This record gives sequence, structure tokens and C-alpha cells, in this order.
Amino acid sequence: MAEIAASSWSLDENDYKRILEHMNALLQESSARCALLVDRAGQLLANAGEQLSFDPTAFASLTAADFSANDQLAKMIGEPEFASLFHQGEKESMYLADVGRRVILVVLFDQRTTVGMVRLKVKQTVTDLAKVFDEMFKRAPAPGTDRKGLLEGAEDEIDKLFGA
Repeated sequence: MAEIAASSWSLDENDYKRILEHMNALLQESSARCALLVDRAGQLLANAGEQLSFDPTAFASLTAADFSANDQLAKMIGEPEFASLFHQGEKESMYLADVGRRVILVVLFDQRTTVGMVRLKVKQTVTDLAKVFDEMFKRAPAPGTDRKGLLEGAEDEIDKLFGA
């Protein structure tokens, strides 16, 4: 699966609705509190479930950093990556899962469910979300194609405006 820079794809309204449907189904089936979708650069793409009691922007950034640090730890011990991470707290826990090496699905949960149930339901959701992102990336222009043409046209227009 080829990686495409985040700047070369976009999330349209239909994609967003499909993503939220998958996230809401995950929450309902697992009894988790909240789910967030974060890109590898640390941008929050979507969240579903209970209202967040913290800054989602900072959380998304820290999530991406956490996943990136753990990727490096995996390489140090001879693994190509860790596909998922689990952080257990006294009352609250979180499960993070890689979605196609493009985004990170974060599930926050408490004693209403178990890590086993969350892990089971996340597995299907990751598969479903990967399909959505595969479709989005297939629609994206090849890196440097459309963007270069757009910039060249903009440069020509600027030159015309200033009589260059």
C-alpha cells in the first residue's frame, strides 16, 4: 500500500459521514465512551461519542507523537511497527490502532467494557475505515501532478497582474 502525503488528499462530507458511521457503530457495539480519528501529523479528523473533557487538538497531537515514538521502539526491538497500543489507567483506558499507516483510531473506555471487547470491535472498524481511506486516496491526484499545474497557472496570473 503506497503512502500518499496528507496534503494530497481531502476528506469530503460523504467520507466524513461514513467514518462517523463506523466510529459510532464501534462505540455502540463495544460500550466504549469515545472514539477519535487522528492523522499521523496530529490533526483531529473526527470524534464520536461522549463530549471530550480535554483539549482535542492537544490530545490529537500527543496521540500522533505517542504512536510515532512507539513505532521507533518497535524498530529498536526488531518489529516493523506496533499496529496497536493499549494504555490502562485506574478508571480510564485507551486503545490506539493504526488504520492503513495513514491515521490512528483512538478508543477511550472505562469499566463499562473490557479491553478484549474493544480490541475485537476495533479490528473490524479498522478494516472498514481502511476501505474508506483507500477510496479517498485513490481519488487523490498523484503527488505533484495537479498541484504543480495549479501553481504554474497561478504564477502566470501573478505575472500578468504585475506586467512581468
